Amino acid sequence: MMPRSHNKATRLLPNQPRFLHVGTLTAMTSDRFYFRQLLSGRDFATDDSMAAQMANFVYLIGDRETRDAVIVDPAYGVADILGILDRDGMNLSGVLASHYHSDHVGGSMMGHTIEGVRELLDLKGTKIHVQAEEAELVKKVTEVSDGDLQVHAPGDQIFVGEIPISLLHTPGHTPGSQCFLVEGTLVAGDTLFLEGCGRTDLPGSDAAAMYHSIHHTLSKVPDDTVLFPGHRYSFHSSATMGMTREMNYVFKPDSEEQWMMMFGQ
Repeated sequence: MMPRSHNKATRLLPNQPRFLHVGTLTAMTSDRFYFRQLLSGRDFATDDSMAAQMANFVYLIGDRETRDAVIVDPAYGVADILGILDRDGMNLSGVLASHYHSDHVGGSMMGHTIEGVRELLDLKGTKIHVQAEEAELVKKVTEVSDGDLQVHAPGDQIFVGEIPISLLHTPGHTPGSQCFLVEGTLVAGDTLFLEGCGRTDLPGSDAAAMYHSIHHTLSKVPDDTVLFPGHRYSFHSSATMGMTREMNYVFKPDSEEQWMMMFGQ
């Protein structure tokens, strides 16, 4: 792989996102922004009881003018997800993985085999965008190869068509968890839910890192940004960051010491 520059956009093949390093967070909206929130067991994988039980959200993000789109966390019925993209007239140009857990990228979980990125690549060749800290874990769980991955550093940005997506490294739930800031929305994976946050008692999780991710990295995200989580763990499927900061108990601790008393056990 050729060395990457973090100061300018990198030219890729047609239908592949571009990426660069940015030091500030921006979020704007435009008419060309394509965005869909899909619920497992309801919008796809409708005959999969595991998909319905886990209530995962999959997101489609793209540019309506260029027709390029990426899928965030494709798991369960990947052919169904690709079918939705096709019916919308969009072309797959990449996959964004929030973290390596099987209910987000596929693999084995609780004795079940979940479809994910490996099966998607069999149907449609593309790149899987991951944080560097998550790359080996994604490969281990899904059995994809180095050549299937596009590895990123914190603060990288990709372009889907002309729509920029900032990749925010938010460790805590896993070492390489990432959130995606795009056009006034924050797709947060399992870092932040409307109520609570991702578990920090699992292998590879880190309660202190989660505190920093929520109280420092995500503190730069404006209040009017709309949060879209990785699971439907609450009645509502989205909320503004301002409302989430008011209502979600994970924002109550005033210090890392208080946070660790609540979440560090």
